[in-house]
Amino acid sequence: MAFTMRSVKVPPNSASLEEARARVFDFFKAACRAIPAIMDIYTLQDVVTPSQLRASISAQIRKNAHVTNPKVIDMLLFKGMEELGNITEHAKQRHHIIGQYVIGARLLQGTSKDQSGSDFLKSFYESNYF
Repeated sequence: MAFTMRSVKVPPNSASLEEARARVFDFFKAACRAIPAIMDIYTLQDVVTPSQLRASISAQIRKNAHVTNPKVIDMLLFKGMEELGNITEHAKQRHHIIGQYVIGARLLQGTSKDQSGSDFLKSFYESNYF
């Protein structure tokens, strides 16, 4: 999978906002195609579903939806491709992925980790992942 991700490159400069937007969609498609491999590499089947990971990727992209400068969008795409490459090349550990994209995504989307847990655990989870 790492070889496949190396072939996907972000060109240095987008000519327009539309071109940068198209590159964002291409990055999202590449990230979604990598989800099954990521689930297998980090054995995330017991923690999260592929659709939840897809929603997490979408939330990370939407977090920067206000950006309109094509050069800034290119820089964010480069950072995203680097992060995706690190994940698919197993440069991170399982708890990094869970903390950043499973629990962190739930907090980003406005839901807490467990609705039935104690207040202490809820505040513990929120304080340790942001």
